Amino acid sequence: MKALLEVLGLLALVQGGMGLLHEFAGWDIGFVRQIGFLDGVEVYASIALVVLACALFAVAERRRPD
Repeated sequence: MKALLEVLGLLALVQGGMGLLHEFAGWDIGFVRQIGFLDGVEVYASIALVVLACALFAVAERRRPD
């Protein structure tokens, strides 16, 4: 379970970072920009993914190894 949380946290961190790079650097990367209902709030969704990643890493750290 700990490894799964870490993998999900890594995916959320990477996607959030790529979404921020898309918004601020103009790079054409990331999954957040492809979701239709997030038009106009991509920055907030990317920040939320980074925060979610931090929370997943914290939960994974508190769990004992399986």
